[in-house]
Amino acid sequence: MNRNYLYCFNGIVKRDVFRFFQQRSRLLSALIRPLLWLVVFAAGFRAALGVSIMEPYGTYITYQQYIVPGLCCMIILFNGMQSSLSMVYDREMGSMKVLLMSPLPRPFLLGSKLVASALLSLLQVVIFLFFAQFVDVDIPLIGYFTAIPAIFLVAFFLGSLGLMLSNLIKQLENFAGVMNFVIFPMFFLSSALYPLWKMKEASLWLYWLCQFNPFTACVELLRFALYGEVEPTALTTVIIVTTVVSFFALMSFRPQHGRSGK
Repeated sequence: MNRNYLYCFNGIVKRDVFRFFQQRSRLLSALIRPLLWLVVFAAGFRAALGVSIMEPYGTYITYQQYIVPGLCCMIILFNGMQSSLSMVYDREMGSMKVLLMSPLPRPFLLGSKLVASALLSLLQVVIFLFFAQFVDVDIPLIGYFTAIPAIFLVAFFLGSLGLMLSNLIKQLENFAGVMNFVIFPMFFLSSALYPLWKMKEASLWLYWLCQFNPFTACVELLRFALYGEVEPTALTTVIIVTTVVSFFALMSFRPQHGRSGK
């Protein structure tokens, strides 16, 4: 029976990886979007915030270095939502129902899909970090190793969030609107682009919204991890929200949701 689990897991991961590499525009857009932000957006905000800003543990870094963790999380967020969109499509086309006809437990099958999505997010982030080296982003070598588990954990959380949202949507056409409703508030109301102390100076209520946004914890977890550090509050927060969201996502999935509205 253990061999059946491994065979099934391997098949699900391979299917998602092959599908991803067949969609070359998806990989291209996943890289171009954050690289444009890194080059163009950073130039404007560097003028507003100064050439360097204070990073969490007391040293000064360039603005490009500051926003890299946020852009990594943006890649993960978009990939998680796109993976969930593909689940909605598979559910409408019936292929998801075929997958779930397997005698293996449904949470295991859906969990394998989430792991496959997290691995793809990890691959995209690693490629992005490679190109970011050429844009004034100096990350220590140890940071690439300590960031891997942080990236995977964040990717699993955001993939679970996307799956939970897809459970609430019965038609493919409605998912794009919901994606935008979730992606942009989560991203902009976080510390991805602006230091929280700058946000606090501008607006106290926006500062508290950013503080309670779980995406902020994801960004801060990765921000410290890229420099070989662990931020315990962010790590605890991400683990808790990942556990809660993934539980509800796996338990609430209904393969019969589709165009019929059932």
